[in-house]
Amino acid sequence: MEMIVQQYLQILTDENQKQNLVSRQITRADLEQHVKDSLQVLEWYSLVGQTVIDIGSGAGFPGLVLAMAEPGCQMTLVESDLKKCVFLQTAIALLDLPNVQVIRQRVETLGRTISHRDGYDVCTSRAVASMRILLEYGVPLIKIGGLLMLWKGSRYQTEIDEAQTAMQLLGGKLDAVHTYSLVHPEDRALVVVQKAGPTPPQYPRKIGIPAKRPL
Repeated sequence: MEMIVQQYLQILTDENQKQNLVSRQITRADLEQHVKDSLQVLEWYSLVGQTVIDIGSGAGFPGLVLAMAEPGCQMTLVESDLKKCVFLQTAIALLDLPNVQVIRQRVETLGRTISHRDGYDVCTSRAVASMRILLEYGVPLIKIGGLLMLWKGSRYQTEIDEAQTAMQLLGGKLDAVHTYSLVHPEDRALVVVQKAGPTPPQYPRKIGIPAKRPL
């Protein structure tokens, strides 16, 4: 595991010098922290045998890192940015990861597509949007009983409070909150929402609407 992660970080570092995939000022130590943060979910959950969809995969955190760590899962990375999609596809080929696919698409579209709606055991997302927006993105994609896993900072309780209406409308319920320390004590949280019932067919709304007018 450590070897393939180091290979990935070298590929990312090299490519980031050519195009801005992550901050140009980011250090190797910063990237190591992103890896550590991504892997934290495995302290509480096993993804072996699970179908997982990662929203807003960017340069690969957390989805690509989790796919390396759990080769027994089937990982779908969703990223709308072309250069990031190309990078992800290149990294997957170079690292020989047969359990990963990349979809260049807006998540609102996927959530209304028969082949993806209600199609996954787990949905993950890190550093993409507020919780109430991510609920509308993610809950339609998971099966009833499935889990939406969201990486959040120290304001996680405020986001949970603000997301109560969205959770109720979309068929979700708060399953667990796991706090942990990354840089400072208890500075991170994994917020887990279970899909308890069907999502009404009008959700997700059209592209851009969830972010402009959160539930």
